[in-house]
Amino acid sequence: MNPALFAVGRRLAGLLVVLCLVAGCVSRPERPIRVRVWDERQPQQKQAYPNWLGNQIAAYLRTVPGLEVQSAALDDPQQGLGDLDQVDVLVWWGHVRQMEIEPPAAKDIVRRIQAGRLQLVALHSAHWSRPFVEAMNERARMDAVAALPLAERTKATIVESNLFPRPLMAPRYTDRLSPSAIYRKPTGGPVEVQLTLPNCCFPAYRGDGKPSRMTVLQPRHPIARGLPAAFTIPQTEMYDEPFHVPPPDEVVLEERWATGEWFRSGSVWNLGAGRVFYFRPGHETYPVFFDPTVLKVVENAVVWLGQPR
Repeated sequence: MNPALFAVGRRLAGLLVVLCLVAGCVSRPERPIRVRVWDERQPQQKQAYPNWLGNQIAAYLRTVPGLEVQSAALDDPQQGLGDLDQVDVLVWWGHVRQMEIEPPAAKDIVRRIQAGRLQLVALHSAHWSRPFVEAMNERARMDAVAALPLAERTKATIVESNLFPRPLMAPRYTDRLSPSAIYRKPTGGPVEVQLTLPNCCFPAYRGDGKPSRMTVLQPRHPIARGLPAAFTIPQTEMYDEPFHVPPPDEVVLEERWATGEWFRSGSVWNLGAGRVFYFRPGHETYPVFFDPTVLKVVENAVVWLGQPR
């Protein structure tokens, strides 16, 4: 064979392999995304979820190809948080038993998120769960230091207030938004950052079961895949902004009520090599997680977060 033609043939063969990989026609073994749905399982859930709220979400996720799904509860051994090396995405629903979680367990979850070994989906009242609060605290620390000039960051000291656990009280509309930072720069000394950690709550909520209207703000985002441009949740609890959390990196969904309240109801934060997604709907006395569109949001979030970055 002509050596020149042989070289051209090899290059063409290599190009075909690259194109085939891009198009997905060469199969590559991939393991399932390992999901754990964690639920505190309080008795009030029985008003809407005969087999517990977390089990309802897990049962739906088991119908999604490519997911391997566990259901866990607070009263399980190790509070349902053992063997997290076998979990890629942790879906968390909690409400009245938030403080029963051991603080070291929450810190371990956040370390895993930062290392890219675990991703977190926090649902509804999990805004005050220990893992979500610790994740928001860590993001607030990172943001406060990142606002400094590069030369000052490594030597800066942080003095924190509003430490968790604290009395769980919703902020007032007139309260200063948290997190917030005040910077002191003494002559010849390192910068001191006086950091008020995020409250992780909001000034108003109303459990009257009135409908809300959800709007997709980023239709091309993976979490919005297959969703209508807007949809109604027939029965839900109301939360009203401002939400006292670090500014999200992405707000995918916004929720509004006929009485004028609104909320950033689908928000994403980057935390080191991992991510946290907060999805607001899901009060335990309303059948929110029987709604196909709501479940589609949870599915999309789990599939997106569970893929390698």
